[in-house]
Amino acid sequence: MHIPATLVRGGTSKCWLFSQVNVPVERDRLEHLLIGAYGGDDPVQLDGVGGATPTTSKAAVVGVSPQSGVDIDYLFAQVGIGTGTVEWASNCGNCATGVALYAVAKGLVPITGDETRLVLRNTNSGAILEAVVDTAGGVVHEFGERTVPGTRAGGVGVGLTFLAPAGRTTGALLPTGLAAQELPIAGTPTPHGLPVTPWVTLADAGAPVVLIDAVRAGLTGTESRDEIRSLVPWLRSVRHAAAPLMGLADPGAPLGDAVPKVGLVGPAAPYTSTLGERIEPADHDVAVRMLSMNSPHPAIGLTSAVAVAAAGLLKGSVVADAAANADGGATLRIGTPAGVVPVRCTEATPDGPGRVTVQRAARILCDAEIFVPRAQLPRAAA
Repeated sequence: MHIPATLVRGGTSKCWLFSQVNVPVERDRLEHLLIGAYGGDDPVQLDGVGGATPTTSKAAVVGVSPQSGVDIDYLFAQVGIGTGTVEWASNCGNCATGVALYAVAKGLVPITGDETRLVLRNTNSGAILEAVVDTAGGVVHEFGERTVPGTRAGGVGVGLTFLAPAGRTTGALLPTGLAAQELPIAGTPTPHGLPVTPWVTLADAGAPVVLIDAVRAGLTGTESRDEIRSLVPWLRSVRHAAAPLMGLADPGAPLGDAVPKVGLVGPAAPYTSTLGERIEPADHDVAVRMLSMNSPHPAIGLTSAVAVAAAGLLKGSVVADAAANADGGATLRIGTPAGVVPVRCTEATPDGPGRVTVQRAARILCDAEIFVPRAQLPRAAA
């Protein structure tokens, strides 16, 4: 069988987008379809359209929303690499950027002049986002000049705002009620001498995250991707210890690697980005290194960036302590491996920021028909 799909680049991710009218509604049938289309059983995804990295093995199902005040619904899927599974537990801000451009380009929302504003709902988490797509001249552009850290390629400008993002998954910005705490993890320290009780902030805004105080762990937060790769077993242990405390997993239940997101946070320090640019302490407020599933993220997921920025508003949090020398403004400049990502929090309340905004870029790469092996589909879909 073959399925129409559109490949988009949103920020630093690539995502295949499927119209909801062209794919099964049933989650198990949709999962089988995506595994077959992406070659999800294969660790290099050679016999499919997956990119064999967490940031290029993503999908979303898009449609007009039935909810009043919302224009577009999208269901996000993180297709496993060599696992034959799909993670449905999270959202992806980079893919949401692509969804916004796609919705305008496909006529799902009308163009309204030089900028087109639309409201998106992520049906995985219930998150509501506002997007502003550059439609200068009242048209959709195939190319643009807006760039983001992690690529020198330009794209169409898309401003993405997460509306009241705190607690969308767990019910609170701080699921344990603490701005920071010790987190006992199973096992013993690794050969790196890493702690079994790291100092962390457990937060939920954009996505649930566990943010580790890098300095207290004997690290910096400016580690290279190879250095982060060597820390993956320990970081996974931290993630798995945090999940039950955040209400994301029952004690003793199998633990996934989608949520909470996990990463290191350290004070601003000099480093060289993956594009060869020198990043000085004056250029950023905090240094952050996150995982994407079980791989070092090449930059930072937007949902993680939202959580980092929201946590930065909380006195005593790992982020606030690391950013002690920042100017205290509404914008937190996050130093990522790819460069600096500014995130702006406004309309702050005791429950968290009302709006968290990032400026991104997107580009539609192609429209295609994906041929899916029938043998990899459930009988009802064959």
